Amino acid sequence: MSQLKITQIKSRISEKQNQRDTLRTLGLRKIGQSVVREDSQQVRGMIRTVAHLVAVEEVD
Repeated sequence: MSQLKITQIKSRISEKQNQRDTLRTLGLRKIGQSVVREDSQQVRGMIRTVAHLVAVEEVD
């Protein structure tokens, strides 16, 4: 199964509470921080919620 590298590129300040919660669930706390997650429908949905705050790339 492929994996996704998710990097926070913008601040969560002044964002809606559900978007802040989604970043926390993904494991992102500060700008520039990256996490690697399995590519699944649940993770894709979370990424879609905060797409304007994160950058995503596939990792082999």
